[in-house]
Amino acid sequence: MTSVTPVLHTERLEFLPYRPEHEDAFVALLRDEEVCRWMGQERVPEQQVRELFRAILTDVYPQRRFDVWGLWHAGVYVGHAEVKPTGNVDGHELVTALAPGHWGRGLGGEAVRGLLRHAADNLGLTEAYGMVGADNTASLAMCRRLGFRHVRDVVGDDGTVTKLVVISTKEPGEPASAEGAGAVTAAEDPV
Repeated sequence: MTSVTPVLHTERLEFLPYRPEHEDAFVALLRDEEVCRWMGQERVPEQQVRELFRAILTDVYPQRRFDVWGLWHAGVYVGHAEVKPTGNVDGHELVTALAPGHWGRGLGGEAVRGLLRHAADNLGLTEAYGMVGADNTASLAMCRRLGFRHVRDVVGDDGTVTKLVVISTKEPGEPASAEGAGAVTAAEDPV
């Protein structure tokens, strides 16, 4: 894992490590009912989301536990992204969440491609996993387009089904550091 979460860039997105002034945007995203629904989580009280945000700043970053960013497009906060160890398998999971006003514009796929490039080039990972709700047809379709393969279904205590998917961080026939659509670059000055 990298020593410090780097600033990353794709064609349209900037991945910025969170700063204290990003708290309200993070809270708004993770309190949005549609976002919670598609992420397969309950909507929690605002104070709990604020505590989660502060833990990113005071625990996750200082202890270098995993990489986590706010996603920005043209100076506007559009979502959240992570690459972190997963408890479902021995490996790392990609996590993305976009604000509903930014759905359907290809930013989700671009964010995932950026995370894949970071996972390969900066973390040395050869594959990455994702967890997608079985009823999240838009995200499952995006995963298929990107080349994710279904590993197994995970059934929650409440009976909900989540699809565990996996993808190689290296596109077939391409070296891991290839540039192109969705290529991600790390800025020299990590936060």
